[in-house]
Amino acid sequence: MPGRLLRGLRQWWHRYRYRFVPWIALNINHNPRTLRDVPGEAKDKVISDEEVLGALLRLFQALFTHDFPRQREVLTVLPEPVRSKYQDLLSVQPPRAKVLEHRHHQPNTFNPEDVLYETLGFSVARAASSLVSAGRGVFVTKGLARKGAVVSMYPGTVYQKYEPIFFQSIGNPFVFRCLDGVLIDGNDKGISKVVYRSCSGRDRHGPLRMSDSTWLTSEAQNPLAVGQYVNNCSNDRPANVCYQEFDVPPGFPVELKQYLPNTAYSCAQQRPLRCVVLVALRNVGQGEELLSNYYTIVR
Repeated sequence: MPGRLLRGLRQWWHRYRYRFVPWIALNINHNPRTLRDVPGEAKDKVISDEEVLGALLRLFQALFTHDFPRQREVLTVLPEPVRSKYQDLLSVQPPRAKVLEHRHHQPNTFNPEDVLYETLGFSVARAASSLVSAGRGVFVTKGLARKGAVVSMYPGTVYQKYEPIFFQSIGNPFVFRCLDGVLIDGNDKGISKVVYRSCSGRDRHGPLRMSDSTWLTSEAQNPLAVGQYVNNCSNDRPANVCYQEFDVPPGFPVELKQYLPNTAYSCAQQRPLRCVVLVALRNVGQGEELLSNYYTIVR
């Protein structure tokens, strides 16, 4: 029994030490390949925001059109200029009763991972990590994620520096700190899950969802929303992806916001919604695990 307890504590420490500030301070110079050096907050860009936006719009548009029978209700409450973009699909889709009957006989015909592969040329999924005592990780399961590709997103509730996150952060290894102090809680369990669902439901307008909460379930509609499970690199295995912050622009299509895996904790703020994407630093092939830099030094 004591041996099992010690092994459990050792495994916990191997996972947690990368988030324990005193350990990081003492060991930071011994792990040069696990560091990322950023010249300044404004220069934390591997690719441009326009490229990030383009990749997300391509994927979200494809997810929307592939799942169009379910999206017809969403379009009914949108302005005519938005509906006109999908006029061709509206004209060829069968009546709702036939759609429901068709989906009843052919369940689960919509696979977001397949849409990701068809759209961006690769798919990603969670699986047991190839690193010792690292728990679960994220792998490229099909295709090739080319250098500069957006390979995942970091989901969760977005907190400004002055907003309360004490209780959510207790024993929580999924709190991501942005360069400007904004925090994203990517935990899909416990109080973090409850808070996210509450905030996401609060911002909903009828059938229009302003964020995605399916990443909290086993059937995520946004296949990129797995970034919180990307493990830290090591001296033997350098990072092949990198975090990049991205603020959602005001003109983001309202019908595609349902795929954004982030929601703001406060509804009073007027700031753009903060998202964090992971960008490939090199070509990442099928079967490879995504590895990031947990340590970032901002000059």
